[in-house]
Amino acid sequence: MKLLLTSAGVTNASIRSALVDLLGKPIEESDALCIPTAGYGHPMGSPAGAWRFITGRSSTPMCELGWRSMGVLELTALPSIGAERWIPWVREADVLLVNGGDATYLAHWMRESGLADLLPSLPDKVWLGLSAGSMVMTPRIGADFVEWEPPGGGDRTLGVVDFSIFPHLDHLALPENTLADAQRWATDLGNPAYAIDDDTAIKVTDGAVDVVSEGHWVRLGS
Repeated sequence: MKLLLTSAGVTNASIRSALVDLLGKPIEESDALCIPTAGYGHPMGSPAGAWRFITGRSSTPMCELGWRSMGVLELTALPSIGAERWIPWVREADVLLVNGGDATYLAHWMRESGLADLLPSLPDKVWLGLSAGSMVMTPRIGADFVEWEPPGGGDRTLGVVDFSIFPHLDHLALPENTLADAQRWATDLGNPAYAIDDDTAIKVTDGAVDVVSEGHWVRLGS
């Protein structure tokens, strides 16, 4: 799987260019499935937030980029309908657009639905993550970002990449997201990490990691 891990979606031309490079074709020729699930696990999530994400009316550009087609893949529904129905939907899509919210909740439902097990068989699929939709691919998110406690506790997520992500660095509406906060957060992780602002994304292809930014970011940890 090819990853574009963003803090706030496709917020500038550089991130959009990286997305097109991963797709290997124009956005207008690509089919997308959006995954709103993570929003339901966060205390600030709401049905209105999911609607804004899906309809492209949020401040985090994902679904409104001009896709040829777009559908909704709600992970909590998948265990009740059978893999024979939903796996073809995922295989036929070019990209998965994954909303923010709570990363441990998203990781839980990725495992419960079977999507996490499917990912290794999708080498050409693009995963476009937004905040928690990016953090879910990391080994740990840190206790600061856990709002929904998973059944086994802890802050571990899927570990598809070997680094953690501190999103929304220096966001005006998030006074707790300073560089000093990110540095403190990183000390307990035991793995490398990146603090990224909303104009930054991390592109991962075949294990190679590239930071795409028109803003600012910092690499933290070992």
